[in-house]
Amino acid sequence: MTLPVQSEPELLVPVRTVFGIDSDLQVPAFRERDDHVPDVDDVYRFNPEVTLAILAGFARNRRVMVQGLHGTGKSTHIEQVAARLNWPCVRVNLDGHVSRLDLVGKDAIVVRDGLQVTEFQEGIVPWALQRPVALVFDEYDAGRPDVMFVIQRILERDGRFTLLDQNRVIRPHRYFRLFATANTVGLGNPSGMYQGTQALNHAQIDRWNIVATLNYLPRDEEVAIVLARVPSKAHERGRRLIESMVALAELTRKGFAAGDLSTLMSPRTVITWAENCEIFHDPALAFRLAFLNKCDEVERPIVAEYYQRCFGEELDESQAAGTAPQ
Repeated sequence: MTLPVQSEPELLVPVRTVFGIDSDLQVPAFRERDDHVPDVDDVYRFNPEVTLAILAGFARNRRVMVQGLHGTGKSTHIEQVAARLNWPCVRVNLDGHVSRLDLVGKDAIVVRDGLQVTEFQEGIVPWALQRPVALVFDEYDAGRPDVMFVIQRILERDGRFTLLDQNRVIRPHRYFRLFATANTVGLGNPSGMYQGTQALNHAQIDRWNIVATLNYLPRDEEVAIVLARVPSKAHERGRRLIESMVALAELTRKGFAAGDLSTLMSPRTVITWAENCEIFHDPALAFRLAFLNKCDEVERPIVAEYYQRCFGEELDESQAAGTAPQ
């Protein structure tokens, strides 16, 4: 990875102007973009409270965790804030395959002047610490214990990081920023919905300065997001279709909360359903392929009832049963 073009932000941007939020907060920003800055998504819709929390992280060097159910756009939210600040942003997914060596670094054999030599290759943590980079740990609550203790070192206020193999202490760059996203808030997975998540060390959770919750949006806003993603539906008939889709998604969320369903429709799933409608020109078939086939067979009649309530028509029996029509 190469260094970002600029070492420090040159601008202060007003939150009210850039993000449309009623706040006097001003946030540092870079004048130019580099390869690590996310692309701006012009149709992205910001949650004001979560946006302010993320902006506080950039402006005041607060450690910010964004928690919420899947499909709410947690990681994208951080990326889109960074995109509007021209702030380099690197995401690391803490799946079960990310090890301590991936984060810290390891010795590697390289060729120098035609000879093979052993050289220490920095991991993502020391690389990012030394640069004006927003480092985002995705699926934070799925990280392995040895990985989480590496991260705990940089959650302190000074955030100094010791490379034991190098006998070197790294002081974080003045504009290094740290964020995380999580489906749970470190208390485990009592619902069984997020397999692989861990109950996190409370001392580590305590080191996060700000924990913001990103929930599903009100119906009108979710409809607007889906229409922005699938602009071919931006007409009266298409809008009615999307409104019915979002209404069905809300029923699955209520069914999940009541214990009737073991899965639910996220906004991402609704967008996928709408996109599938453009391919198959059949909302029922697109629904089966986007969501129904993911449901437990025992629960599919419940979902079929939701469909009938929202669309005023029955799902084909073969669709409700999850089998292909003859």
